Amino acid sequence: LRFHLKYNSPRLHLVLPISSCCLGSERLYMQMADVMVKEGWKEAGYEYVCIDDCWPSLQRDAQGRLQADPKRFPGGIKKLADYVNVGEKTCAGYPGSQGYYETDAQTFADWDVDLLKFDGYKVFLCLQPNYTAIRETCNHWRNFNDVFDSWSSVKSILEWTASHQDIVVPSAGPGGWNDPDMLVIGNFGLSHDQQESQMALWAIMAAPLLMSNDLRDICPRSKELLQNRRIIDISQDPLGKQGYRTAKGNSFEVWERPLSKNRLAVAVLNHQEIGGPRRFAISDIPGWKFCDPHCNVTLILPQYKEMGVQTKESKLILYVNPSGTVLLMVTPISKDIRRLHWKYTSVKQNQVITL
Repeated sequence: LRFHLKYNSPRLHLVLPISSCCLGSERLYMQMADVMVKEGWKEAGYEYVCIDDCWPSLQRDAQGRLQADPKRFPGGIKKLADYVNVGEKTCAGYPGSQGYYETDAQTFADWDVDLLKFDGYKVFLCLQPNYTAIRETCNHWRNFNDVFDSWSSVKSILEWTASHQDIVVPSAGPGGWNDPDMLVIGNFGLSHDQQESQMALWAIMAAPLLMSNDLRDICPRSKELLQNRRIIDISQDPLGKQGYRTAKGNSFEVWERPLSKNRLAVAVLNHQEIGGPRRFAISDIPGWKFCDPHCNVTLILPQYKEMGVQTKESKLILYVNPSGTVLLMVTPISKDIRRLHWKYTSVKQNQVITL
């Protein structure tokens, strides 16, 4: 089950699925939609309920159209859509859309479906995607392996994205976004620091935020993290630029994302998984050199704090927990409007700074 947050400017997608999609039922999806309204998810911006694989019957109807599993969805998808109003085979072996594109598109339209997630796994498995062509049809696209509820899985996605940022970052922008797959916040595989890392870095990457969990039984800290409006504001920033890794070394990574109003979002990730918090000098952030003459700094994660006006020579130290991330908002202060444009560091991998 997926819940979708509509980004007004640009139109990104924040989606929350429960991982046991092949056990889902009409009743479950209705319950989850009710929780969205009652527990503040709709108020935070979550708008769509999306169903993943395994929802159709194993056979098409007499007209060749997809149809819902009659046991788990006795009222059909149209009934569910009305309630919520918000390859040849699929990966799980259900009917795919190859050869039925127009028929299936019309079927979804007849059901009043608002959003379609179309998997092209077999198409792009061994090919270099043409992102320019993909943007003409799709609002977001997957790049890499499926995410699992583990820190090693999240790290592998981050490393792949950083290693290919020369290609994938320029393809993102208003109307089309790289999709690193679901957030696994609210489950059991990540510590809270690791959950904060995933949330922060998915926001930096301007990613469609996909969360695999059960909203009926989510821990309060995970819920608070997922509904954090300051992080969501970074995700949906209207400038629409994807962030990227700008520095790496000493078991730290720095990721930066240019934002509207000449602001900069910065995530500092600590790769060490043992010990205590580690010190990181704010002046080691590559974009900090443009904090001239002053910047205002806001700490967003691990907890909100206004850190005040800082200079380019600031000695401010950040403390980053093991496998955790410090997320900052940096706003330059200058009387000269010509100085307020951030001169961002290069997206090129061979120009990433070594710490």
